[in-house]
Amino acid sequence: MKFTIKDTMPYSLETVFRTQRDRLAELGEYLDGIDAIIVEDREEVSDSVIKFVNLWKAASTDIPKVARAFIKPEMLQWHDYATWDESDWSCKWEMKLGFLPDAIEARGHNTWKSLGDRTLVTINGEIVIHGNKIPGVPRLLAGKVSDAVEKFVVKMIEPNLKKTNEGVTAYIRDHQG
Repeated sequence: MKFTIKDTMPYSLETVFRTQRDRLAELGEYLDGIDAIIVEDREEVSDSVIKFVNLWKAASTDIPKVARAFIKPEMLQWHDYATWDESDWSCKWEMKLGFLPDAIEARGHNTWKSLGDRTLVTINGEIVIHGNKIPGVPRLLAGKVSDAVEKFVVKMIEPNLKKTNEGVTAYIRDHQG
């Protein structure tokens, strides 16, 4: 299932792009439901291209107490593999979830466009659920389960992506000199 999110942020293109790219680990405190963002790898491929591997850790406090015994910490984390390209103000990304990593694919392409003193951020993403790789799902129901889970995941992800942009805006506001 594909999705697109457009959001305008009240800062310049360079400020927004470079903050999201270079200050991601510091943004965790501005994001509800995130305990930490850890930059595990950073590779400067060229003057304009930087590749990252980031580990996101969700807050376990959001899990109902009754479910905490069943949900392991590694289920509440995911890796994002991102290639940031300043030559065209874009980022290609892919996520690998700690929960059912073989059954869920998430990838996308973000762009930033200058609107003068504001920036338009466009997130184009795709979530693919492989119902046949979810334990306990009968083969005959795999397609229906995939469709239902994709819709659920996209509905859950879209507001969180907007909240990430709100977190970037708050971070920039708090750190402008």
